Amino acid sequence: QVQFVESGGGVVQAGGSLKLSCAAPRSSTNTIAWYRQAPGKQRELVARISFPGVTKLYAVFVKGRFTISRDNAKNTAYLQMNNLEPDDTAVYYCNWLQVDSDAWGQGTLVTVSS
Repeated sequence: QVQFVESGGGVVQAGGSLKLSCAAPRSSTNTIAWYRQAPGKQRELVARISFPGVTKLYAVFVKGRFTISRDNAKNTAYLQMNNLEPDDTAVYYCNWLQVDSDAWGQGTLVTVSS
């Protein structure tokens, strides 16, 4: 495995919740980040978490609704998303904060209906 593998997306109504998972291609002390790309828009950073998991930073649009975490024993990162809004509809990806262009996975689609 050389790419991240994302899962957990789906269709949810506005105000609902989803928890995304991301399996990293290898163990690392690198900062992991979640990104998203909405239709017709550029990919944007959603949240990031340093190793081993103390420092977390979020995009302004998250507004306290999302929580990023990581399980280093499993080489896995998570994104708990609550109070989802239609504008959160996008394909969600993870990668290192210092992006490895070869490591992009297929992402997981999140669709939020109003």
